[in-house]
Amino acid sequence: MLPIVRPIKPLGEDFRQSVRDALRHSAAARGLDGVLLLSPANVFYACGFNFSVNERPIGLYVPVEGEAKLFVPLLELENAQPVQGVELGVYEEFPGLVHPVVWMVCQSKAMRIAIDMLDARQIAPLKTLIDEVLLEDIAAPLRFVKTAVELELTRIAALYADLSLTRLHAEAANIIGQGGTELDLLADSTGFALAALKRDYGAAFAGTKLGITASVHSGPRAALPHGSTGIRVPQLGDTLISGVGCSLGGYHAESGVTLIIGEITAEQRHVMLAMETCNDAAVSALKPGARCQDVNDAALAALKAADLGDAIRHRIGHGMGLEGHEAPWLAPGDMTEVLPNMVFSNEPGVYRPGRDGYRTINTMLVHPDHVEIPSRFLADTPIDQRVIAL
Repeated sequence: MLPIVRPIKPLGEDFRQSVRDALRHSAAARGLDGVLLLSPANVFYACGFNFSVNERPIGLYVPVEGEAKLFVPLLELENAQPVQGVELGVYEEFPGLVHPVVWMVCQSKAMRIAIDMLDARQIAPLKTLIDEVLLEDIAAPLRFVKTAVELELTRIAALYADLSLTRLHAEAANIIGQGGTELDLLADSTGFALAALKRDYGAAFAGTKLGITASVHSGPRAALPHGSTGIRVPQLGDTLISGVGCSLGGYHAESGVTLIIGEITAEQRHVMLAMETCNDAAVSALKPGARCQDVNDAALAALKAADLGDAIRHRIGHGMGLEGHEAPWLAPGDMTEVLPNMVFSNEPGVYRPGRDGYRTINTMLVHPDHVEIPSRFLADTPIDQRVIAL
């Protein structure tokens, strides 16, 4: 069943202006003249400029007082001209006689500036030109907490990640039966979902990041958490992992499942039930006021209790938004406090090299009193139905 198309448009200039105002407030609170954003995701977040990332840096300077300025190389001039709410500054080429980032800082006329990311080689020259360079991403805390429209884009993206899994579940037996490989399964499932996404939202979201990325890997290769999709034909008794990411208007969501080729064995069921318990533990722990590290600990404790601790290879989840993987992290060492309207992945994983691997993925939206799961494939497909009957 195809998702219902919802009446939504890309984030507009009102949203970008509110972001820039928040950046101004943060910069002023630190006694700075302004903030220079060099991270492509941050630039898009604050002004909506979607560009091809390459060696030529693009920056957005947001002063405490005055108009924001978008700095671009000459070859991006025409692409940048439609961006609203900014002045344009253009440099000729990279690397240039003066490094473009040093040039941007000089053009800003700031003496105290925050920069979200910086090549270490530029620190020394900048310190000779201005009074203070604060290496801090002050846009990140703003991006952690989403607005209602950002959450809605995430919800819709989750539906099309689910759609890829639904297609895989429905067509895998036929494709494998004809000798199809992991690559064939991937092409069919993602192609189906991407075609639906473009049909439903392609016109309205032209010029923004919109797409499907996924992997399919099976059997012993499923024990590789980032195993690449290959020419292997899945075999009877295999586990088959598919993880899918979808972006709409630049905002990401994920959904993922482990399917069994043939009947589920008692051991496979044990692992899948433990992963479901792990998923549920993460949801229960993900409450406003909790620390991200503690959510990870609570979730992975469920796998350890099922005697699967040695098969854990990664954290339970990560933040999502304008990047598929972004802070905060549901992982050891991240003491960030969970807040309403944060978005995280929930990814129980069990990996046994030379034998098999399992992973499921849900997208989680934090609310004051509950966690919303917009990815519905796992909830709608109980463990007993996660089979590919050859």
